[in-house]
Amino acid sequence: MELESTPKTFDEIEDEVMPDADASDGEPQPDPEPEQEQENEESGAEQEENQESDPPSVKSPSPPPQQVLWVDSLASNAACRPIPRAGLSLDETTARWRVTFDQAVGRTSDKFLDSAEQSPDPASSAFIDRTRVYGENVLPAKKATPLWKLVWVAFQDKVIILLAVAAVVSLALGLYETFGVKREPGSPPAVDWIEGVAIIIAILIVTLVGSLNDWQKDRAFLKLNEKKEDREIKVIRSGKSQIINVRNILVGDVLHLEPGDLVPVDGILIEGHDLKFDESSATGESDAIKKTPGDQVMASLELGNSTAKGLDPFIISGAKVIEGVGTFLCTSVGVHSSFGKIMMSVQTDVESTPLQKKLERLAIAIAQIGGSAAVLLFFVLLFRFLAGLSGDTRSAPEKASSFLDILIVAVTIIVVAVPEGLPLAVTLALAFATQRLLKENNLVRVLRACETMGNATTICSDKTGTLTTNRMTVVAGTFGQSSFAKPEQGDTKSETVSQWAAELPQETKDALVESVAINSTAFEGEDAGQFMFIGSKTETALLQWAKDHLGMQSLPETRANVQTVHTIPFDSGKKCMGAVIKVDSQYRLLVKGASEILLGYCSHKADVTTLESSPLTSGERSELVSTIDQYARDSLRTIGIVYRDYPEWPPAHAEMDEGCLQPGVPEAVRLAQHAGVVVRMVTGDNAVTAQAIATECGIYTDGLIMEGPAFRVLSDEEMNERIPRLQVLARSSPEDKRILVAKLKALGETVAVTGDGTNDAPALKTADVGFSMGVCGTEVAKEASEIVLMDDNFASILTALKWGRAVNDAVQKFLQFQVTVNITAVLVAFISAVANPDMKSVLTAVQLLWVNLIMDTFAALALATDPPTDKILNRLPQPKSAPLITVNMWKMIIGQAIYQLVVTFVLYFAGARILGYDPNNATQQKELDTMVFNTFVWMQIFNEFNNRRLDNKFNIFEGVQRNKFFIGITVLMVGLQILIIFVGGDAFEIKPINGDQWAICVVSAIVCLPWGVLIRLFPDEWEHIQEE
Repeated sequence: MELESTPKTFDEIEDEVMPDADASDGEPQPDPEPEQEQENEESGAEQEENQESDPPSVKSPSPPPQQVLWVDSLASNAACRPIPRAGLSLDETTARWRVTFDQAVGRTSDKFLDSAEQSPDPASSAFIDRTRVYGENVLPAKKATPLWKLVWVAFQDKVIILLAVAAVVSLALGLYETFGVKREPGSPPAVDWIEGVAIIIAILIVTLVGSLNDWQKDRAFLKLNEKKEDREIKVIRSGKSQIINVRNILVGDVLHLEPGDLVPVDGILIEGHDLKFDESSATGESDAIKKTPGDQVMASLELGNSTAKGLDPFIISGAKVIEGVGTFLCTSVGVHSSFGKIMMSVQTDVESTPLQKKLERLAIAIAQIGGSAAVLLFFVLLFRFLAGLSGDTRSAPEKASSFLDILIVAVTIIVVAVPEGLPLAVTLALAFATQRLLKENNLVRVLRACETMGNATTICSDKTGTLTTNRMTVVAGTFGQSSFAKPEQGDTKSETVSQWAAELPQETKDALVESVAINSTAFEGEDAGQFMFIGSKTETALLQWAKDHLGMQSLPETRANVQTVHTIPFDSGKKCMGAVIKVDSQYRLLVKGASEILLGYCSHKADVTTLESSPLTSGERSELVSTIDQYARDSLRTIGIVYRDYPEWPPAHAEMDEGCLQPGVPEAVRLAQHAGVVVRMVTGDNAVTAQAIATECGIYTDGLIMEGPAFRVLSDEEMNERIPRLQVLARSSPEDKRILVAKLKALGETVAVTGDGTNDAPALKTADVGFSMGVCGTEVAKEASEIVLMDDNFASILTALKWGRAVNDAVQKFLQFQVTVNITAVLVAFISAVANPDMKSVLTAVQLLWVNLIMDTFAALALATDPPTDKILNRLPQPKSAPLITVNMWKMIIGQAIYQLVVTFVLYFAGARILGYDPNNATQQKELDTMVFNTFVWMQIFNEFNNRRLDNKFNIFEGVQRNKFFIGITVLMVGLQILIIFVGGDAFEIKPINGDQWAICVVSAIVCLPWGVLIRLFPDEWEHIQEE
């Protein structure tokens, strides 16, 4: 649409389109001259190819000692000179000059006469000297804690130290009894030392396996952090814009700046329009800082202007571009940049998530209860031991060994009672989930987001890029009385775009090309060898349209052939951007933006054939409004192109399409709603377009549609009444979005939000989980978010929802298993030790350590790695106030604990009578003790299957074939238990058992599976019984 704007005063134009314009923008620019870069063999100055002259050096604050910053290109003794804008040469390898530091910073014009020019080495790698001198744009990664250190830290645990000391003393006493005490001829050899050795070995295995898990977890998170810092940056090299990895930025590169960018390196501003930065991350100051090009600052300094001291040309890494566009020269990278130094000083470990902290508190509570039981057992047995000393005829070493047995059992109970596997389980679940999410296009930047997303109750989603593809093409257009449309649009009156373009005169085509090419920040590039435009999807669609149908040739050539006087960056509040170009003797203001907003500023229309303007009648205005509405109903984004010619600039006395839906979005929205998650659309488009897209997605049914201006004036009571029914918020500002998120949270919702723009950052930060767009999102949005959608697809949010629930489920599964084992192991050890005449537990210290290994490490690996199924969405999200252990879980814990205690105590106390064993037969008694231990372990193995489900459904084997960890660990535990029974006799104080005894053990244990079915049939709450 080519329209001419309503006459306005220049002050009004400046206020509306160019806020806070810098007066210096109108200053005459100095003539460009060739510049020189330098390299110092000793200190770091490097001379670049194809450059002459000898500017003086100007240093930025606190440069690295080995660097000469590139501000020396800004001025000479005679005149201010601009920095080269072509960027580094792609042909650069080695340096062509070698100069000393004094020469590099000197102000004499003959400072290079002492050094001869050297030919670059074509066999060398690209930028080899530049990289050697200035370094790479990478920070040394925080090294993973070595395995040996993790093992050492694990050994620092006070309980482990106490148990190890007791084991060493036990070993010493055992060795003394074996080698220091004379025995009767023919008596069996003393093997008391074996228990001490077995406990030490068990301690080593437990700590080593736990440390190995921690080591693997740390490595997984380090890889995740490397991916998190990875991004693409726009630079200029050899005069052409291209995208490179942020790690490949070098000193001397010329980088683009656009709203929403996170500055990756330090530098000097070359040129820019209305550039403002948020430098709070580096300086702590929240005010927007305006930047002035370096050559203008130098010119002001040389002229002695009093305002020069307030001008700032320095670009600080870590700063965020608030508004404006421009380019800057990189002067410091990596550890030498200001942000790099800050990051090196604040490298920290991964912070614990809320769930981890909650589990740590629960683990402490469980450990305190178990520790109290162990202390009580110790004193009960100690009093019995002391009471029996008067009639005890054993030798002193035997009495000491008996006391140590009491101490070891008590300490071992503490080891078993401390559920160190709880934090490990959630860590493993998070590590596993984040790695799998990354493969499914979700980059988790903040760990807590993974677990929080599982209980999200509402999603406030952007339209563009999330629900729609964000791959745009121009499909329809109206220019005065002419128009075009795609054949499938069904408009038989309109021509196709090819037919329409063929009838346009060249002057009109040139005007349209200028409007599209100049008023744009996109540029040409390549992807996999294919030509493409890179930048905003709206701009690239318009450029492709101009190239395909309007005869636009090379984009850089088109821009170079036009004299651009002023650039007005896009402003999300005004929904438009602009540029001023010189056309013959006049100046043309080109504005591009939201069509319905720009139409309101227009009073004239341009004839598409002659470009002559005529007044815009009310009937024509209504027709254009109707056309805009029709495009919106067809789910198209409408873009307006308007212009006005001025005799001079600034005027002295003048009166001054959307893409298709993302694949799978409607189905993903339906599944999210089925899972109890309310999906709301929050968009800047008008209500008609928003309703069309929301209806197609399945978001809008019979709820409420509001526009931002009406929403933001509601009172708190009105908001609380309308927000639950709100399904679409159109024409919303970033502040509207933030207010909506805050109100939803105040209403008790767990809110997930998607955003791609810089102004979305407040809403992303306010939300419980913020999703940014990996493809079209700005760096500021990514920094504010917890999860990055690598494919910008709503369906990926559903993937995060499933894995979030899987993490919470994994932790609850393991918690259910752990608490069951804790209760049974502690009670079995306590009661059997008190009841036994010799004060010995039926489960020895080594056996308890094996059980501890099963429940703290193996079970954590097995239960924390269950991948989610689609059925995980068949339930409502858990509220924030939901307890860690639900009623259903307590039912399974208590039910299984009762069964395991009954089976264990029946075998221990009545097993001899039931099986016909002689209580005085030591061999049969040892076999019975072996059966108790074997049955107890097998009950834990089978109970792991029970704990794969948290609901009351019976199929506990569902999806087990998808979890290779569970299968592998179960096979490992079964194999090790069989091996222990057959060859672990002396260490575990057991003996091999026959087939009948094996059958009793396994059958008694496997009954816990049908017992689990009976437990699930039991009502979850007593109210159910009363209702019946």
